[in-house]
Amino acid sequence: MAIAGPIAIEEQRKRIPATMQAAVYRGVNDVRLESVPVPQIGPGDLLVRVHTCGICGTDLKKIATGSHSAPRIFGHETSGVVAAVGSDVPGFTPGDRVVFFHHIPCGECFYCQHKTFAQCETYKKVGCTAGFEPAGGGFAEYVRVMDWIVRQGTVRIPEGVSFEQACFVEPVNTCMKGIERLQLSPGEVVLVMGQGPIGIILSTLAKRAGTRVITSDLYPRRLTISASFGLPNMIDASRTDTVKAVREQTEGRGADAAILAVGSNGLVRAAMDAVRPGGRVLLFAQTARGETSIDPAAVCVDEKTLVGSYSASVELQKESVRFVMGREMDLEKLISHRFPLSSSVEALNLAAHPQADSMKVVIQAGSGWGGSSE
Repeated sequence: MAIAGPIAIEEQRKRIPATMQAAVYRGVNDVRLESVPVPQIGPGDLLVRVHTCGICGTDLKKIATGSHSAPRIFGHETSGVVAAVGSDVPGFTPGDRVVFFHHIPCGECFYCQHKTFAQCETYKKVGCTAGFEPAGGGFAEYVRVMDWIVRQGTVRIPEGVSFEQACFVEPVNTCMKGIERLQLSPGEVVLVMGQGPIGIILSTLAKRAGTRVITSDLYPRRLTISASFGLPNMIDASRTDTVKAVREQTEGRGADAAILAVGSNGLVRAAMDAVRPGGRVLLFAQTARGETSIDPAAVCVDEKTLVGSYSASVELQKESVRFVMGREMDLEKLISHRFPLSSSVEALNLAAHPQADSMKVVIQAGSGWGGSSE
């Protein structure tokens, strides 16, 4: 495979501006559109011009809680086009359409050996940046993809697959990991609480595993969208007691498993109550630390199991790529709002305060890109 030489690299640099626009996190609930330098790349790196970046709930929590130092540029559900290639990078050329993971584990440490990849110290290092402390960088015009992510976490987007579809590879991977952790069996009844974009993906994957899925949400509009993905068995939690409704469908026992796909710690108890003795509950969106109420007897006497899942699994990369690029699910349908980078602060505010008609919110950088399938 060809490796870019000094002349080619110099020609690449001439086509790249010195500065760019980015949504810069400056403190708690303080994100500003600023002009910043386009990041420089090393010999093993790629520079990617961002097309689409989805807004993830974990980034919103970091912005709202101030859990990370400032300044940073967040955004990690990123798809775009290779703008420049480092001198030691084989296999990629400017113009390649790509999507990339922002975490890749070392594969050798104690946690990797036990397949708990999200606890690996190398995994915890973010491998993509638009400047400042690496934090994903997708809320900008250009992103530097670092060498270990280039080698193991960068994927070409096939012809005919849109940037919008492709940007779901990482979130789909996290959902696949959660479903794997839950160890579902065909014929089981699964309650998925929350039908935002992640809840719908989790519900679709649970159905794909052969289970009977019951969905619930406070917003009827979200349940309507969920039904359009082949998930018609729904509970309007604004009008109906979810636990009671699930028991009515399961001969009084409760679901075999429940997935909590909303970030409310107050719903953990309800999820536990909704599953049968011996059932399992997956906590998927509980990424903010804090106290919650759990009945210890439900775990001990009723033998219910609490399962946690966080971030992506390197072992599921190929499967998540096949699922997304093969369009097993029309993920673009989950996007309700598209904002230009110039309106990124507005986009983040909407995503942080979702409305009945809002689902996935994405930020799209640059000009002259044309349609979402470009």
